[in-house]
Amino acid sequence: MKVLYSNPPWWEGREWKWKCIPLWRAGVRAGSRWPFTHLTYSVPGWRAPFEYLPMPFFMTYAASYVREKTGADVVLRDSVARRESYERYWSYLREESFDYIFIESATPSWDHDAALIKKIHEVSPASKIVVCGPITVEKADEILQSLPVTACLKGEYEKASAEVVEGGTGVFEHNLLTTEEMNEAPWPQYDEAVATAYYDRNPRGMRKPQAQVWASRGCPFKCIFCVWPAAMTGNDPDGKTRRTVRYYRPDKLEPFLRHIVDKYKYKSIYFDDDTFNLGSRHTLDMCQMLGRIGVPWSAMCRADTIRMNVWDEFKKAGCYGVKLGFESGNQYVIDKIVNKELDLEYGAEVVRYLRKLGMSVHGTFTIGLPGESPEHMKQTLDFARSLPFNSIQVSGTAEIEGTPLHRLRKSGQALDAFEGARIDEHYDHATDGNKKWQKLIAELQES
Repeated sequence: MKVLYSNPPWWEGREWKWKCIPLWRAGVRAGSRWPFTHLTYSVPGWRAPFEYLPMPFFMTYAASYVREKTGADVVLRDSVARRESYERYWSYLREESFDYIFIESATPSWDHDAALIKKIHEVSPASKIVVCGPITVEKADEILQSLPVTACLKGEYEKASAEVVEGGTGVFEHNLLTTEEMNEAPWPQYDEAVATAYYDRNPRGMRKPQAQVWASRGCPFKCIFCVWPAAMTGNDPDGKTRRTVRYYRPDKLEPFLRHIVDKYKYKSIYFDDDTFNLGSRHTLDMCQMLGRIGVPWSAMCRADTIRMNVWDEFKKAGCYGVKLGFESGNQYVIDKIVNKELDLEYGAEVVRYLRKLGMSVHGTFTIGLPGESPEHMKQTLDFARSLPFNSIQVSGTAEIEGTPLHRLRKSGQALDAFEGARIDEHYDHATDGNKKWQKLIAELQES
């Protein structure tokens, strides 16, 4: 049995940068919470070094899980990271003749991916195609009816993948690994050709090559736009139920980290958890373990989920910087639209404290939320500029299926936890956050 976990190419064509440089617009999909397209110096068939590339986490874990549980010959091919051309991708599928091809997709890439699935079926008609990712939360039945697809898997897909390879078909509901199963599962399987290509330049201070890993799955908070806790590591598209978090134990994570650092010669580690620092006890245990490994590291964090003095232990353990999600610089938007449960004044205090410790801080924000005014957006930009961030990221709010934001639009009614979120004629339903950001910034500059 030959199984392929495929992150297919995603190219949109050439555009002009600064009206003088023709660049390809390419997309990032698996491994990104909010898939999007961006201008890249890469071209089909050649990858420019050190451009943003996320590790396709769910795929890497599912690939090794299926290999162990079914005995299948499993390949993971990250064509996005390889910057593979469509022509080479089609040739590869013809040459290998896989029995199963798994593809992870979400709303921003779905129109492209649906057309791609038809072409894959044409190129390799004997292959059974399986669709995973947030797109299946609401579209599973439609996908099975309209495309040459054998199964749709909802949520993280280790268990469901194994069932499919053993003959299962149709729609598979969320079936998450327990914490114990997660810790006992095999280490993730990489695409060896691009194991050192994954890269996120923020927070500043990263050394190349960079390992991208998880120390947990899930997040208890219910931000309106957030995809993975709602659709992948949990099943809560309305933001109404309790969201759980599962941790990798330090004694399980340490040998894995030592292995990949030795094998791939990683110079730094980035923890791309939904929220790395959930609770002081777990965070301190992780710091102790990372201090023993001795490799510089960074993480995706919240400002308010640990005691202030725990940040000192980050620094002592080799943490050079963190990403902090703020989303907005207006407290009303935070409380009534995003539902982030973050006090902006306290968050600002944490930023200043981290900078005094000598750590770099990357602030993440989003504009274009439903019910957000242009003045709110300007306040977000002003707030971001007012703090001593080393770098900031402002994205357009992408509407992705499986999230409360998408459910808000479908229902047309306010959701209880997001009472300030309103869809009106001014709201932009864009699913590509990068394109939406460009449009909104241009409009704000004109106003």
